[in-house]
Amino acid sequence: MSSTISSTDTETAPVRLPTIDGGVRIGHVHLKVADLQRSLDFYVGVLGFTVTTTRPGAAFISAGGYHHHIGLNTWESKGGSPPPPGSTGLYHTAILYPTRPLLADALRRLIVAKIPLDGASDHGVSEALYLSDPDGNGVELYWDRPKDQWPSKADGSLQMFTHPLDLHDLLAELDKEK
Repeated sequence: MSSTISSTDTETAPVRLPTIDGGVRIGHVHLKVADLQRSLDFYVGVLGFTVTTTRPGAAFISAGGYHHHIGLNTWESKGGSPPPPGSTGLYHTAILYPTRPLLADALRRLIVAKIPLDGASDHGVSEALYLSDPDGNGVELYWDRPKDQWPSKADGSLQMFTHPLDLHDLLAELDKEK
């Protein structure tokens, strides 16, 4: 039996499939990098991930002992350059922090390492820091507000927005932890 479906298989009548199960998650992302050590210096040295295992030309890193959240490899990209603007590819990797104080700690780490932000936004449902890794890959560091605090429209649907994030207020979370 063939494992492919052609467009002629679905042209007769639209097929309404059930939505994906709510328990499905994105397990990990694998990034092509130019210099493995430089990427480890950023993801492990600055952001604080832990190396779980390595292979020739690759390293696998995680938070909390998971087998890996991020794979870094130079298999096809050693010494390479970032994709040019206007090309397709990954927009960013989003790294979810469980609490606002931990996002504040991530901001502190970036400041200490002198890594500039590309942006910082309050989306109503979340607060996010945007930056680039050493290979120019977009990185979003964020935390989600509790779902019962998400803004909604009059009809009950989600009302996301993009407002500037107050970085001083975010950093004040570190003082609350003391």
